[in-house]
Amino acid sequence: MKPTTKLITVTALCCCSAVFPLQLARAQARPQDAALIARRNATEKELESVAIIERKVMVPMRDGKRMQADIYRPKDESKKYPIIFVRTPYNFNYWDVELGAPRDMSAELDAVKRGYIYIEMNERGRYFSEGDYDILGVPLTDSDDELDWMSAQPWTTGKVGLIGCSSTAEWQLNVASRGNKALAAFIPESFGAGVGRVGPYYEQGNWFRGGAVQMLFAPWAYESGIETNDAKPNFPAGTSQDALMAAAKSWDLAAHPPAVDWGKALWHLPEKDILAALGAPHGIFADPTPSGQPGMIERAPNDPAWYKGGLWHDNMRINVPGLWLMTWYDISVGPNIAAYNRVRQTADPAVADEQYAVIAPVPHCSYKRANEHTMVGDRDMGDARLDYDALTWDWFDRFLKGDDNGVLAKTPKVQYYTMGLNKWQSSDVWPPANAKPVTFYLASAGRANSLNGDGSLLTAAPHDDSPDGFTYDPMNPVPTHGGGFCCMGADLKPGAIDQRSIEARDDVLVYSTGPLEKGIEVSGPVDVTLYVSSDAKDTDFTVKLVDVFPDGTAFNIDDNIQRARYREGYDKPPVWMEKGKVYKVTLQPIQTSIYFPPGHQLRIEVSSSDFPRFDRNLNTGGNNFDETEGVVAHNQVHHSSAYPSSVTLSVVGQ
Repeated sequence: MKPTTKLITVTALCCCSAVFPLQLARAQARPQDAALIARRNATEKELESVAIIERKVMVPMRDGKRMQADIYRPKDESKKYPIIFVRTPYNFNYWDVELGAPRDMSAELDAVKRGYIYIEMNERGRYFSEGDYDILGVPLTDSDDELDWMSAQPWTTGKVGLIGCSSTAEWQLNVASRGNKALAAFIPESFGAGVGRVGPYYEQGNWFRGGAVQMLFAPWAYESGIETNDAKPNFPAGTSQDALMAAAKSWDLAAHPPAVDWGKALWHLPEKDILAALGAPHGIFADPTPSGQPGMIERAPNDPAWYKGGLWHDNMRINVPGLWLMTWYDISVGPNIAAYNRVRQTADPAVADEQYAVIAPVPHCSYKRANEHTMVGDRDMGDARLDYDALTWDWFDRFLKGDDNGVLAKTPKVQYYTMGLNKWQSSDVWPPANAKPVTFYLASAGRANSLNGDGSLLTAAPHDDSPDGFTYDPMNPVPTHGGGFCCMGADLKPGAIDQRSIEARDDVLVYSTGPLEKGIEVSGPVDVTLYVSSDAKDTDFTVKLVDVFPDGTAFNIDDNIQRARYREGYDKPPVWMEKGKVYKVTLQPIQTSIYFPPGHQLRIEVSSSDFPRFDRNLNTGGNNFDETEGVVAHNQVHHSSAYPSSVTLSVVGQ
């Protein structure tokens, strides 16, 4: 959720920042930033020349609370204009703390010059917006009140479009399902934390993966100021815009926290006290929410609280044209694609045909960081650029202005980048219609441990079982090394990273095909089934899909985890393991598009931890979040005709 460059530039204000975003004090400009300051001042001056600017407009909600908005609209008041609406929990309050100058206003300028009103607003309880913050902008009636208010203004046509990335996108899905008459189109970008339950996924806003907690939300809540809302000032009704603007330029929340070494902080036990141990105030991570729901760390994957907030679930119909932007190295691309497919299946036919998707080969919200040599972690993905600005403006012109610009006819339903081939491809559906399942079976002579073991992937299951065993000690977990995540601090780098240091560990099982004689394109779901046993009551099993180059470099493609207690379903009571029994564990589908050239190997790694990306299972069968002691688990992966542990790939053209 880090700040990124713009799509319509709005992603620059949407993502969780490494610089604590509650700082609003004027800072001394650095000499090396003089040119940037000059550009920003010039943009602001040009914006003032073409726009009517109203900042810190306090928009009333039905309960009397007011949400603050900045409004930019064309000066020609003889016409009415559609609205681009950006709502966020993050800071957009005009002043760039680091530079001591107006922040980049190019998003607002572009919109006004193209004949749009641009409205940006803070969610309830954030910055100048009143009330108590609750994740994803609840109560949901705020969105209706906001859309109703802005669409009724005399300067607008009444049509509204939504755009934004990460937390500026995630609230859009639930809002789109509410059917507000003003909402004409939406463009959610890297929106996974807005998806609750969809199909086999119960990630509940990326909080879980396979029932394990994704640890990114501890740094996110701390560094985004989510835990410090009670420090925000209150301004009485009738406070002038001049006074509010002066506050925006000089307001300094001295309570912002110091920098944290997350590589150390996330080891704290019990898990629920990670932020408290840093001195953070109370907040949504571990404490009850303003609406009275239990703290997020205490919830199970199907806790009723997940269905009372701002998440979108697959029983909610969306009948709004959507342009869905996703990335292969995002936090959770699988549920994102499932949400897109679900809307195409359930919307009214005409609207179902107005759902389009783009899947880029970059990390979270990094679309426009692509260049001629797009580095994703340490891997060069080639020229992954796409003209997102042209696509975005054509989309809004079509649905907010009614322009017959042919954007729907010329745009594929699904545009996806195939890594390895390093090119954009297209399809009418996902997965591509010509993708067929191909299964490889895990095999060994009982010693698949580490890169030096004897694990292999075969086209038929071995007849006899020679299980591979390893020891999982939660106090010595397998460290996170690349992958699809964000917001985990400077020491954890997302993307594709050589896995050989991980594969050197004895608690990592390694299964490889050997060099491929023919290239294989995998585009679509990757399904993994394991047959496992353990002497612990509960434990985790992790899987990593890897592309091995002829020189041995092993780049991770995607990864997964399954908490054994949820193997029979997230909507069922937990089930425990018994020593000596073998259990079938089916992991939720991975999604990717990757080409393995001849000479490369396809590899699967299996272990029981990937920390701190996912929380450690302490193996006790307890709550996990409130425990300080764990037990060592001795785990096994079985592979035979009776226990056919396997990986099934979506192979295109073969």
